[in-house]
Amino acid sequence: MSSRLFSRFGLRGVVITMRGLSNHHQSCCVNSLLQTFSATWELTDILDRWDSSGLTADISNVPLQLKKVLSALRSNAPHSAAHIDFLRCLDRHSIRLCVQHDADEVLLSILNLMQQQINDRALALEIQDLYKISVQTHVQCLECTSNQTQTSYMLSLPLHINEDHNSLESCMTSFFEHQELRGRNCCYCKQCESKTPTKQGVKLLSLPRILRVHLKRFRNRSGSTRKVDSKVTFPETFDFSELHKEAFSSDFTQDDCKYTLYTVVVHSGTASCGHYTAFVRHKDNKGWYYADDSHVEKASWEEVKKTYGGGYRPTAYMLMYRRGSEVGGPQPEYSG
Repeated sequence: MSSRLFSRFGLRGVVITMRGLSNHHQSCCVNSLLQTFSATWELTDILDRWDSSGLTADISNVPLQLKKVLSALRSNAPHSAAHIDFLRCLDRHSIRLCVQHDADEVLLSILNLMQQQINDRALALEIQDLYKISVQTHVQCLECTSNQTQTSYMLSLPLHINEDHNSLESCMTSFFEHQELRGRNCCYCKQCESKTPTKQGVKLLSLPRILRVHLKRFRNRSGSTRKVDSKVTFPETFDFSELHKEAFSSDFTQDDCKYTLYTVVVHSGTASCGHYTAFVRHKDNKGWYYADDSHVEKASWEEVKKTYGGGYRPTAYMLMYRRGSEVGGPQPEYSG
């Protein structure tokens, strides 16, 4: 299937484009993630600022090959060579061609490889900070009431899905609720010098510019993996400040907690035989587009909402929210 370009005239006669990506050896998962990276202008800006001139021949450098394919997607030049080079680069890092992959695992692997392979540590940390969710983990012994607190970070919010109807807010509320750990799940208490029943919880310290939400639709049971098709509703805009106060650490001081959805990675099919596509919001005209490998078409919010799930329809698997009410990045000046 050949790659296709969707274009239309926007404000002031500016051509707005979104380019499709051909499916090479079951690359739909990576293709959908590339559309997500392309829509994350903060990431493309960092990669553009990275001086990679000394690495032009490094076929195993993931951030270099990602920079090339994202640059090609933004231009009118052919991008098939850069796309294939990126897929082959991932293959060298065990993200194999001709194999079905989990989109969340692949995206995390790409982010980790960028941390390892970008030779400018300041820019590498900028990329990490784009997605970095800082949290405090609290563990309280239920016998002696002693508390242990640890600070760490995550690159996504992994949300459990119930078998019945869910909402994004209810999934987040459940994620931040305290859980009691008993029996085989007891934790070691230094004060009691033994494993004891404990209460564990996670609290937010800070939220990132780009919030990645992973809806955990795949579950392992008795050695096999199945997909949870339950309905999960999610809004175009989400205000974290409206979550229950238990979700926040006392050290949380962030003022702007409003986020706007700009990408939905969609999974169709079953756990063993599936296909990935993506809904992406364009930074220039703020409109939704649907990318299914090389096929790209204009979409609407009503079509995005069809990925809530329920039944055996295509379901949202990963949500990308940007902090602030504006979806797009800095707008260029146009004449005419």
